[in-house]
Amino acid sequence: MIAKREIWKYPEDAKVWVGKYRNSHNLLHWHYDCEFIYTEQGSIDVFCEKKTHHLVKGEALFTDSGQIHYQRACEPDTVLIVIVFDYSIIRPFLENYQLATPKLYRSYPIPEYYARLRSVLRDCKPFYGEEARCAVSEMMIEVFRGEQLVHRIGNDRTEETFKNLLEDMQERFEEYTFEEAVRFMGMSDAYFSRYFKSVTGSTFSQYLNYLRTDSAVKLLRSGKNLTMTEIADKCGFATIRNFNRIFRELTGNSPSRMPADYELSEKYTYPSEKAFNPTLYDCELIESCD
Repeated sequence: MIAKREIWKYPEDAKVWVGKYRNSHNLLHWHYDCEFIYTEQGSIDVFCEKKTHHLVKGEALFTDSGQIHYQRACEPDTVLIVIVFDYSIIRPFLENYQLATPKLYRSYPIPEYYARLRSVLRDCKPFYGEEARCAVSEMMIEVFRGEQLVHRIGNDRTEETFKNLLEDMQERFEEYTFEEAVRFMGMSDAYFSRYFKSVTGSTFSQYLNYLRTDSAVKLLRSGKNLTMTEIADKCGFATIRNFNRIFRELTGNSPSRMPADYELSEKYTYPSEKAFNPTLYDCELIESCD
């Protein structure tokens, strides 16, 4: 999965966005906004803080600013309430504390907060931005009062370096090596392997193969007159045999038989006993404040 920094676009005059997704499935990413999710129907796995959290109906999770995460619905017709807001809203009173774990262990009236925020953001009455920020502050105070807290950890230089590594790999995936990544992080081989897996949920080689295969998919769709050998070489695969094997493993197709409209970035996930096949049930935004 390609880990990217995501930048949210909020409604004018507000730093809050709300919406509902059916069959939510996204790629590894991070953002400096805060994200609050609530499972309205079905169940979902959320990988955050180096751990997979399983949420069923009525359960919620809070992703703090800067945390690397991804999520995937575990059954068809899973519906997720999503509330995203700028970290500056909670910084004045929560900058010294954070939740002990992203998953919440008490129940809160999240659907009511969601309905209130959606109404405020859709109506756009005077001072609606301030009203939305007040509603988010009220919600988060209730949550932080009810959950176990720990002192907020300062900027983690290792995590920031790791984000830089992911961006560097995305720029130069054709030639990137395990040894180069280890030097970039300043770790031993064994520690780097464990750290990479704990943060991304995949091994270094799996991640690199995904970057290369994603590039190959884009080249195949570009219409450029390139041979399979040329595509394999451009994307960093050592041999055409290696290219064919990995491409089939990650896409389910051989390069020569890939559907013309195939998009790896929207369909890919590593196997999971709990995850349903994302090629059968599409992620869909079914409601928002826009």
